[in-house]
Amino acid sequence: MSAQFPDGFLWGAATAAYQVEGAWDADGKGPGVWDTFCRIPGTIEDGSSGEVACDHYNRFEEDLDLLAALGARAYRFSISWPRVMPDGTGRVNEAGLAFYDRLVDGLLERGIRPFITLYHWDLPQALQERGGWLRDDAPSWFGAYADVVASRLGDRVHDWITLNEPQVTAFAGHQVGLHPPGLKSTGAALGAAHRLLLAHRAGADAVRAADSAASVGIALNLSPAHAVSPFDDEAARMADGVQNRWFLDPLFGRDYPQDVVERYGDLAPRPLDGYHGMLDFVGINYYMRHLVRASTRAPLGYEVVAADGPLTAMGWEVYPEGLTEVLLRVHRDYEPGAIYVTENGAAFPDDPGGDDPDRVDYLREHFAAAAEAVAHGVPLAGYFVWSLMDNFEWHNGFTKRFGLVFVDYGSQRRTVKSSGRYFAEVTGGAL
Repeated sequence: MSAQFPDGFLWGAATAAYQVEGAWDADGKGPGVWDTFCRIPGTIEDGSSGEVACDHYNRFEEDLDLLAALGARAYRFSISWPRVMPDGTGRVNEAGLAFYDRLVDGLLERGIRPFITLYHWDLPQALQERGGWLRDDAPSWFGAYADVVASRLGDRVHDWITLNEPQVTAFAGHQVGLHPPGLKSTGAALGAAHRLLLAHRAGADAVRAADSAASVGIALNLSPAHAVSPFDDEAARMADGVQNRWFLDPLFGRDYPQDVVERYGDLAPRPLDGYHGMLDFVGINYYMRHLVRASTRAPLGYEVVAADGPLTAMGWEVYPEGLTEVLLRVHRDYEPGAIYVTENGAAFPDDPGGDDPDRVDYLREHFAAAAEAVAHGVPLAGYFVWSLMDNFEWHNGFTKRFGLVFVDYGSQRRTVKSSGRYFAEVTGGAL
């Protein structure tokens, strides 16, 4: 499999701070929005939280040994903003930065390249109480935080992702209410999305100022939108605009897509005059396609319908062809200098003994889909499986498992799954 990818191709795994670290109030860490959100009855499927999660904060050496044994050449992890800056702005928590010093040094000692995500949904609660992503000064908050992290770690880390899935932060958090701050307002979601785009630039500029060798990108959750019938083509075009082009177009200097602006009407944000994301690479998180049909009942004129094919435990269709399609489309329409698959993986009902044949098949098919895109000229530079290990899956709590490594949350014992062993075969790991 690895021979189908270019020399130097980076095989890696990904996690996010709140999902794995635990130690939610240790060593001066401040509360984040998920610490608060998880305490609201009914917000999390099993009533759990990430207060302990995988205890990665205390067990990171063991987890880095697992990464090395799996043959990972890169590790995508996120920084906890409230661990580094408990109030969101101003005071810096030295103990929090020191943890990431140790993590980065541990990766480099094992020959694993660190990819840092600055924001994977864990806004400091103190900033949420000041208005969060609905405040016009939120981009400057993020820029100052990015400067603190890059100034500390930029001598050793040169691969940076500003934001993970700003579409989810904006819409799941501000329109659907499944994520913090739990709002249900389209206007608020669009306002948050606008400020997240501005925050990307503020963060990217800060990283480059601190690290002249920095390569800066963003991770977007992209899904092809397919019409159920020829009568639904316009609906599929709108779904693509909402899900994909709303962020891709501005990041490549095209401002918001006009067809979607017109559909949002008075709720649409002001134009991003002169804006450009200045991306060194695009990170693509791929999990599913969207099957779309027209609907006069839906505010935007379309609805996503269930697929007939095989589904993961999340209810998402297994559709590896969609990964090829997304990679080819981004390469064709936007021509980024480099692309990474920054997340791809699947939840299945796992055996505690580590036998997960469905995930092995899923990964094999999606790796082949990525190789097909490479064969057609896509500049794919790396692939990060979601996730290194089972963890706290946001509003699903601990009910869904995505990991290459099984985690017994009671004992914190780690067991490499069949999918982890398959991954090691692809990478040349030492399991």
